[in-house]
Amino acid sequence: MSNYVQRVLEEVIRRNPNEPEFHQTATEILHSLEPVFDKHPEYEKAGLLERFVEPERVIMFRVPWVDDSGKVCVNKGYRVQFSSAIGPYKGGLRFAPSVNLSIMKFLAFEQTLKNSLTSLPMGGGKGGSDFDPTGKSDAEVMRFCQSFMTELYRHIGPNTDVPAGDMGVGAREIGYLFGQYKRIKNAYENGVLTGKDLAFGGSLIRPEATGYGATYFFTEVLAHEKISIKGLKFSVSGFGNVAWGAAQKITQLGGKVVTISGPDGYIYLKDGMTQEMIDFMPVMNSWRHNKVSEFKDKFPQVEFVAGKKPWGNVDCDVCMPCATQNEIRIEDAKAIVAKGIKYVNEVSNMPCTNEAVELMQSKGVIVCPSKAVNAGGVATSGLEMSQNSMRLSWTAEEVDEKLKGIMKNIHTQILQATIDYNLGYNLVAGANIAGFDKVAKAMMAQGNV
Repeated sequence: MSNYVQRVLEEVIRRNPNEPEFHQTATEILHSLEPVFDKHPEYEKAGLLERFVEPERVIMFRVPWVDDSGKVCVNKGYRVQFSSAIGPYKGGLRFAPSVNLSIMKFLAFEQTLKNSLTSLPMGGGKGGSDFDPTGKSDAEVMRFCQSFMTELYRHIGPNTDVPAGDMGVGAREIGYLFGQYKRIKNAYENGVLTGKDLAFGGSLIRPEATGYGATYFFTEVLAHEKISIKGLKFSVSGFGNVAWGAAQKITQLGGKVVTISGPDGYIYLKDGMTQEMIDFMPVMNSWRHNKVSEFKDKFPQVEFVAGKKPWGNVDCDVCMPCATQNEIRIEDAKAIVAKGIKYVNEVSNMPCTNEAVELMQSKGVIVCPSKAVNAGGVATSGLEMSQNSMRLSWTAEEVDEKLKGIMKNIHTQILQATIDYNLGYNLVAGANIAGFDKVAKAMMAQGNV
């Protein structure tokens, strides 16, 4: 490792103790960027990397709300505004018990490069709360969202920071958040949030966009490898909007989805999901029980394996994690390699540990990195922002075609970076370098800020 990169990475770890997820993503990204600093020594002189790894702003606040029994509850709220070098901060809000500062910073850091790859003018940010919407009534969720926005509103805006949904934050939550923002601001700024309902400025195919985009990106990888998607078997994790969109598009293009999963285990379908099964996924997700076993209640012919992840336990051609961070660990990577699986298409944010990625790549597995693969979600959010700005509404076909073009361009950028830096077909390093390139140039042009 270059002395400059090593020094900055050590400083990141020292100054941000007890933040393992942030350390993990910083280590992975900075290692990939070493050849960039060899080629651009002026970046070190400008202290570029020191500025790049430090969020521009971190906001933490309390969120008091009252549950249906009248009890006062208090949660933590976060917004990490990581980089505005190429546009207003842009990134989702996550409501989940696991949310903490480390996870928010890792997500915002990843988002900075992901948004750069889309070629849309969006900076990187992320936010959320340790509030758990599971089992809460609509009234409780509304009261929480209104309290959350009562603090957040002063830090966001259509040209400042544009949050969206993420885990635990869907159209319901975005609606409540927007309603409170509008009420406080006394202004109809529907470009302040994305993932909205179609009735007030949302975009068609936004719920499916991350899964659609992930599949479009993978078809570019397959084209590079001169392989057809038809007949390929995909092991997918999760069963929310991301997994649902992926299952739809994979099936439309002729692939077979043989697993979906939840915290309680996974469902296996040897011959792939039917359209009826795919259509049931959002229904099951809307129950907010977070149990994939309920899928078997509807379709008793499927196999349910309790307490396990699908990785390396089923025959497939592609592993497609769509659930959460670090779901593929070193033991899972070993099982994937032992099964002879050649492709891991990361859809959730940082679903593989660094050790798992290193092992799989060393054994010839092509790892498609999440910051490229799942960029379809934020790309379509960017398209929603454009529609809001122009007071237009595009058809589903128009949005889908634009999304497909963006994902193709992302693969093209990454491929060019691998060629420029002689990386072989290393998509992980190529994505980091391609995403960093635009941010670095903008930071250099804008001075020491």
